[in-house]
Amino acid sequence: MSKRSTTTMTALALVCAVTVLTPAGAAYAKPDPKPSPSSSSDPKTPEDLQDLEAVRKKIDKLYHRAAVATDEYNAAEEKAADQSEQIVKLARKIAAGQAELDRLNSRAGAAAREQYRTGGISREAQFMLSGDPGGFLDHAGRAHQEQQATRNLISRLGETQKDLAKYADAASDKWKALDEGRKKKAAAKKRIEKQIKAARKIEDRLAKKERERLRELEEAAEQKAQTEWLSSGVLDEISGKASDAGKKAVAYASDQLGKPYVWGAEGPKSFDCSGLTSQAWAAAGKPIPRTSQEQWKQLEHIDIKDMRPGDLIIYHDDASHVGMYIGKGAIIHAPRPGRTVTVAGAGSMAMLGVVRPDA
Repeated sequence: MSKRSTTTMTALALVCAVTVLTPAGAAYAKPDPKPSPSSSSDPKTPEDLQDLEAVRKKIDKLYHRAAVATDEYNAAEEKAADQSEQIVKLARKIAAGQAELDRLNSRAGAAAREQYRTGGISREAQFMLSGDPGGFLDHAGRAHQEQQATRNLISRLGETQKDLAKYADAASDKWKALDEGRKKKAAAKKRIEKQIKAARKIEDRLAKKERERLRELEEAAEQKAQTEWLSSGVLDEISGKASDAGKKAVAYASDQLGKPYVWGAEGPKSFDCSGLTSQAWAAAGKPIPRTSQEQWKQLEHIDIKDMRPGDLIIYHDDASHVGMYIGKGAIIHAPRPGRTVTVAGAGSMAMLGVVRPDA
């Protein structure tokens, strides 16, 4: 068994053991304050803990806003890539169309020069004026073919010119959309950085002991939510087995454990939440949308009781977070800035629903 697999199994065991061995509500009370005369930064009263809980909620809200903006950034990035690809295709069509137009113009020019050399008199008139009706009849078929060829040439010239105008207009529209997308991406980036900066500013103001206590409060809130989710008996109904593609996706996600969260990242050294899930399923041979919101919109929705490893759980009402279900009530996900890819309880956040990439 690989080191990553061992880590995954250990974390899974912890997620399950915490819930099974501890009565709901018992292990997740707010930690008791431990006053220390030597440290003025330690919380000393329930009010201090309440203040820290308020800080935790504020930080969560800031990181949540950053996650929403990250989804907007990733969507703009994906759209820009698609628009750029379409612009390249249109440019190739324009180049091919221009080459065809040049060739047709060259043929039309040759026909015009021929007409000039004959004094503007058509071949039919020349045959008739030659006094050789038999010769005229012999060449009538050929003259008709040349007439038809000229009409076809003029028609193709017109069509090619229309196509070029259409491609040019489409390329212009794509450029405008691309420019608009860049502005949206830049605005989303600014919002992301602003929210993360605000959250870190709050964290940096805390003393070391307060940061440790804050982390304990975060973990307690997650574990409490997980316990409440599991205490509903939902896990008893979940018995689906992973598909072959799902196993590959889970294996990929497991191999990323411990790698840092970086917004907008999709590997190989760092990930954001949807960067991890989209790359995991790409590695399994099933490309899916890049963002958690599009994963929620485009992938097939599955009832929680039918969930199987490899399925994606979408979190929050705005579908701003996603994790991969790996069985036994656990997920692998990239949580937020300052954290690493980790195993967590599937019910540790507000669950919106489940989607299946290989339905």
